[in-house]
Amino acid sequence: MFDRTLIGERLLPVAILALAVVSVPVMVLSEDGLARLETLRAEKARADEEASRLAERIHRLRSDVQRVKNDPSAVERVARDQLGLVRRTEIVYQFGR
Repeated sequence: MFDRTLIGERLLPVAILALAVVSVPVMVLSEDGLARLETLRAEKARADEEASRLAERIHRLRSDVQRVKNDPSAVERVARDQLGLVRRTEIVYQFGR
């Protein structure tokens, strides 16, 4: 009949190659192929951009914390600007809107 070495040495590699030639383009061009890869790349780029923005914000907030801890005038600025506080000796004039 068939020689086992013929199947093992010649036909099996050719069959695997033929399967690869057919299946690789199908996988690449399918919905889960290159289109999905591009979608994932774009999503990663957006995530990296957001992470960069957040890292910058964290840096600014840490600087603000250090300023408030070490600079009394910064504390006063925060109290005035964000909390609306005034000194006891100051007179507040409120104008209608």
